[in-house]
Parts: sequence; C-alpha cells; structure tokens
Amino acid sequence: MRLPLPIRILLLPLSWIYGTVIRIKTALSASGIISQKRLQGAVVSVGNLTVGGTGKTPMVLWLAENFLAEGKRVAILSRGYRGEQGTSDEVELLKRRLGGRIRFGVGPDRFAEGRKLESAEPVDVFLLDDGFQHLKLARDVDIVMLDGSTKLKDEWLLPAGKLREPIRACRRSDLVVVTRKCEHSLLEATNFDQRRIFQAQIRLRGFRKLHDPIPAMPLSEIAAGPCYAFCGIGNPQAFVDDLGRWHVTVLGVKAFRDHHRYSQSDATELETLAAGVGATALVTTEKDEQNLREVKFTKLPVYVAVIDFVLSSENEFKLALNRILSERRSPVA
Repeated sequence: MRLPLPIRILLLPLSWIYGTVIRIKTALSASGIISQKRLQGAVVSVGNLTVGGTGKTPMVLWLAENFLAEGKRVAILSRGYRGEQGTSDEVELLKRRLGGRIRFGVGPDRFAEGRKLESAEPVDVFLLDDGFQHLKLARDVDIVMLDGSTKLKDEWLLPAGKLREPIRACRRSDLVVVTRKCEHSLLEATNFDQRRIFQAQIRLRGFRKLHDPIPAMPLSEIAAGPCYAFCGIGNPQAFVDDLGRWHVTVLGVKAFRDHHRYSQSDATELETLAAGVGATALVTTEKDEQNLREVKFTKLPVYVAVIDFVLSSENEFKLALNRILSERRSPVA
C-alpha cells in the first residue's frame, strides 16, 4: 500500500540518504573494494527491485524443478526473513512442494550456509532466494523479478516508496522476468536489453483444504461457495486480482502484514468477518498456510490457492540461462 503523499514527502530526505548509501555500496562491490565470496557450485540469484511480492518464490520453485529435471544437485539459500529456528514461511512452502529432493541453507550469512552444505555433499547449483541486494556472495546469474502492474517510474526509494534500488540497477542483472502483465517498454529508460526480458504468469492449479495433503481441485468440485479472502503477503492486491481472474467470488478481503503469524483471535475475527458478508468459506495463499499451523477454524472451511509459474517463452529463457551459466562457469584458459 502506497503511503499518503504528505508522509512520502516528509520521508523523502531519508530516501535520498538511503539511495546514496546503496549507490556507494554497489560501487564498492563493483570495483572489488568490497570482495565477494564464492561457493564451489554455481549460484543463480533471484531477487527484485521493490519490497512486496513479485513472484520470487514461484520463480525459485520453477528453477529448482528444472535443474532437478536436468539431474543437477540443487540447494536453496535463504535468509529466512521473519522466520525462526532455521526456517520461514517461504522455506516451508518450498520444502512442501519440493519434498526431500533439495537441501536448504537458511540464515543471514548465505556464504556460510552454502559452505556447510557443499562440505557435506557436492552442490551443482545454489538458488539464492532474494539475493539481488546480497552483494557479499558472488553469483553466476542474476535474475530480477518485476511486477508488471507496478509503475516503477512513479515509485520512490525506501522509505518513501517501494524501491530498494533505482530502476537503473536492473543493468546489473542478466535476466528480467516480468509477472502479471508485461510491458517491454518498462526498462527502456535504463538501456536494458529488451531481449533479456521475459514474461511470466501465475497460474492456478486449484484449491485444497487447509493443511490437507490431497491434490488441488477446482473450487466447484469442493463445493465452496462465495469466499472471504485473507493473506499476509507482500502484494495482497495481486492475490485479490488473481482470484478475480480465476473467477472466484470474493465478498471481502482482510490483508495482514507480510509474513504475519496468525493467532487464534485472528481466526475468530476472520470467521466473523466472513459470516458478516455472507461468505461460506475462507481462501488464502500457500505462503499463509505455513503461518496457520497453530490455528484452528471451527465455523468455516479454509481453502488454499495452489499456484504454479508459467514462462511464456520458456525455451528461450532456458537457453539464455544455460548460455550465461556456461560462459560464467567455463575455466579461464
């Protein structure tokens, strides 16, 4: 949610300071004054320029599945933001979808976590989750995710706006993936190679009951009527828009802070709100499901939207990714 203009103006001096610090940090890293540590395995970073959801987790999942299909030994490195005991909601979501096929390193020092993993067993590819600004770790490929529905040219730097870095920082990336709707003019002002911009969509696989291991099914098959939606993710409006695109009847919405850990009182409030507008079920995201493990709903069923990630030019993206990896990992003569 964008802050009111008067508050944004008051915060603007802090944004200038923040921007100066970011530019200095990036310049020192690019010049080698701040050295990067390198893991033995290839590192593919997935990050973004803004706070809020842009599809990083579905992209990491897509990459993991594809590298596994190629016979690669894959590990995921995550900070575990707002998590505890070496995990987080995003890590748990990935573990649920990937099973035991992938190892995880979770902690603020991604290099140390990676070294632990590869000292125990070789890793062919590390996926660095939310790694674009994590300049301490050397990477072979930088993928930046952008939400096409966000007008970046109108955004301000933190804390007045949503930008973690200026738009021109995209020049550091190797590939850009735009979710939701693609505007290939999005990065024209940065002189970014438009051939390295790819479009992706979040696709609905179906719905399943909260914490139920059964495969996802169409909402009509599980007899769910009009729903009340809730979520604690970075871009709640995107979830609401997706539900509309998936023809789900939504009578009301409650948005919580990103990575919100739900309490029993939250569940009671949600059931009351839903009943008040005539909804017969609640619907949320897979990420939120990980923060609902200690919560019970007694009056209404809760359904989880199960999604996947579709690249419109999948073959071209794979070719570009593998070409960059091959070039960066080739031994120097």
